[in-house]
Amino acid sequence: MTFINPKTDFAFKKIFGSKKSKEILISFLNAILYQEQETIQDLEILDPYQSPRIQGIKDSYLDVKAVITGNKTVIIEMQVLNVLGFEKRVLYNAAKAFSIQLGVGEDYNLLNPVIALTITDFEMFADSAKVISRYCLKEKEELTDYTDDIELVFVELPKFNKTLEESESLTDKWLYFLKFANTLKDVPPPMGTIPAIKQAFTIARQSKLTKRELEALEKRELFIQDSYNAIRKAKLEGKKEGKEEGKEEGRQEKAMAIAKELLDVLDIETISQKTGLSIKEIQNLT
Repeated sequence: MTFINPKTDFAFKKIFGSKKSKEILISFLNAILYQEQETIQDLEILDPYQSPRIQGIKDSYLDVKAVITGNKTVIIEMQVLNVLGFEKRVLYNAAKAFSIQLGVGEDYNLLNPVIALTITDFEMFADSAKVISRYCLKEKEELTDYTDDIELVFVELPKFNKTLEESESLTDKWLYFLKFANTLKDVPPPMGTIPAIKQAFTIARQSKLTKRELEALEKRELFIQDSYNAIRKAKLEGKKEGKEEGKEEGRQEKAMAIAKELLDVLDIETISQKTGLSIKEIQNLT
């Protein structure tokens, strides 16, 4: 028995955002957002496509979107690659989810709070050892709250280092599921006793996927692996170039060659970040 990798957006949406995922999502959000209190009693899973109400504003696509108890909206994104501008994208999606609640002429009092839950397979905040961190609007010096209408919650999976035996709480078990499910052959007995997690393993069982779903999953995993390899190769080539050439002209030529190899797997902004070339220089290569 094998399980799909919850860290890919395809698998994450299938496990937490499908029609069968309601109880799974309630358990997961109560564990991550509310310290395992049963704060969320019910929720409605929504279409994660965020269409702008103003022409010219950018569309955005989330992994999971739901309205929970108290009419709060929770938007969830699983991110494997640390791409350029990701921090701003999180804030943009949260602000959009907050603003698109209103129609033309509707009163601002109708706006309900939004929680943006972002799960990353890379470290975002190197100065903190916290696996789960929370941000909201506060006064800079006195740290008094301005509003809790927009809250940003981050889960950094690389910082979760507990073993299965050490994962005693519900929160730990969900984090262990996210990080290690695809490496397991069977449902661990301590996790199988929790109905929502057991159901999540059932949905994640690879043998239950259709042929089309398997193909979509494989393509997504290949894209992620290719992106990792492209970034890794770019770094290695850059180090090698620095040692062997030592000349600015040679480094520029090597950076151009690396950028050409990355064009098929990464966006121009990320290539610029990884190679040091300007966006205009990269655009001239296309």
